Amino acid sequence: MRLPGWYFPLLALVAGSSSCLAQANYPDRPIKMIVPLAAASAVDVAARIVTQKMADNMGQQFVILNLPGASGLIGAEQVARAEPDGYTIGGFNDSIMTMVPNLQSKMRWDILKDFEPVSLVATVEWGLIAGNQTSFKTAADLIAAAKAAPGKIDYGSGGPGSPQHLAMAMFASAAGISLTHVPYKGATQAATDVAAGQIPVGFQGLGTVVALVRGGQLKLIGVTTEKRLPQFPDVPTVSESGLPGFFFNSWFAMLAPAGTPKEIVVRLNAEVVKAIGDAEVRRKLEELGFAVRGSSPEELGVMTRDQLAKYARVIKETGIANE
Repeated sequence: MRLPGWYFPLLALVAGSSSCLAQANYPDRPIKMIVPLAAASAVDVAARIVTQKMADNMGQQFVILNLPGASGLIGAEQVARAEPDGYTIGGFNDSIMTMVPNLQSKMRWDILKDFEPVSLVATVEWGLIAGNQTSFKTAADLIAAAKAAPGKIDYGSGGPGSPQHLAMAMFASAAGISLTHVPYKGATQAATDVAAGQIPVGFQGLGTVVALVRGGQLKLIGVTTEKRLPQFPDVPTVSESGLPGFFFNSWFAMLAPAGTPKEIVVRLNAEVVKAIGDAEVRRKLEELGFAVRGSSPEELGVMTRDQLAKYARVIKETGIANE
């Protein structure tokens, strides 16, 4: 049957109206957040706190799906390839966004082209941890031991190109020491092996290890902030206790697939800002060593471009790409 000429414009109008209606009713079903990191890692912990408040405010459930492995590449690809309708979003750290892309010669997705920035939610404060079986009390102790036994001290990370890997490589480069990298499939596993005495040291986001530290299962021997943290007033900064000028933190950011309607991105951004503005949410995050941030989608886009360039330089200088 041959359709009349007026049918096609009408069909487009109906389709467009349906799309607008769906956006107006957003969200009308649960939202899935893919976290390409291990459960109980710093970003995972923060994601659960923030999305619970977002769910309360929006009247829809958020379902967290952890997809660790391959340095976050697989989980991130699932977000990039998801339907851009606002019902699949990503909770990423800056390793996935700006470190790993600088270490991979072939990427199946482009962080600048395949995602819509939603918001920088918080920055993760970091610390240098050591097993209770070690004699290390400060960063200076680790540096001295590593100089006395080059390459003999192992450190754990969440995998090649992970923030744990990059932080220690930057630390070792600045200190002029050689340590041996032992990559795990996630930050949580690396941290628990330090607590178990399998690995002596590592850098970790405080959100991943705060329970282990407070439970006495491992030692926090330095924080990578400019000043001591009020949560751990007796723990010196790495800068004051062995490596002047050394600072490090990482991100928890939310992204959506490229092509997600602007109205939905704006709504998600507003809901993130509202959630982290809640006093109880801020308290929980700050107790775990997060610095609550919030940003516009445009600001996160600019930060991502800048961080990509920054870590390209750092990775070249530290020689991580050759490990």
